[in-house]
Amino acid sequence: MDKLLCAGDFTGLANDYSQNRPNYCSSVLQALLGLFDKKTNEIDFVDVGAGTGIWTRMVHDAGVRSITAVEPNADMRAIGIADCLNTSVRWSAGSAEATGLPEGSADWLSMASSFHWANFDSATREFHRVLRPSGRFTALWNPRLIEVNILLVEIEAYLETLRPNIKRISSGRSGITETLNEKLWASQYFEDVVYLEGRHVIEMTPSRYLGVWRSVNDLRVQLGPDKFNSFLNFVERQIDGLEVIKATYWTRAWSARRKD
Repeated sequence: MDKLLCAGDFTGLANDYSQNRPNYCSSVLQALLGLFDKKTNEIDFVDVGAGTGIWTRMVHDAGVRSITAVEPNADMRAIGIADCLNTSVRWSAGSAEATGLPEGSADWLSMASSFHWANFDSATREFHRVLRPSGRFTALWNPRLIEVNILLVEIEAYLETLRPNIKRISSGRSGITETLNEKLWASQYFEDVVYLEGRHVIEMTPSRYLGVWRSVNDLRVQLGPDKFNSFLNFVERQIDGLEVIKATYWTRAWSARRKD
């Protein structure tokens, strides 16, 4: 794909997203479920900005009672529906600011690697409406912890040569995550903010590692087609001859309870 419509538009990226993006840390998922006063099989869960359903399916497999995945992008939603064919996940079109879901219909609502695209005030108001009393909202990301692998540091550094001071909209280590704890505590809609993190290592083939980069939206938009292709070519040269790339991921989650 050589053209991209705009920041936040994942049209045309869904296949790479589905096939190559890694799961989140399973220990973080278990810890998040431990924040509820009810059993996992009594939880009605909503995943907003669900993408192709990577996090959605992890929560499904944990055994919650019901799952609704809400995704605004038609391409991502279509792949997500296909990837969830053998599950009970229900899919619908909607956004963080307008989920289209009934009031008080969920115990847990999450946004995985997507809350940075939402309007904080409008989204948290909508999540408060959809959640039941004592329900929880969770925002989480799954950034790479590149510091533990010098090769990945060198690859990331090359971005600066293509565009100095390039800004990641959110890599899970910048942007909204720098102030999210304070913003959730200050919100009129949420309280009891809990932060959790966990590391996990994914062993990737070179093909999958390149696929992860191809699924990234914000770099495509900022670099433009030519420079983004130059970046992919650089990555391919750096990993040439490797059988496996060990990528450490750092799942970071903020969970807040609905104010009654």
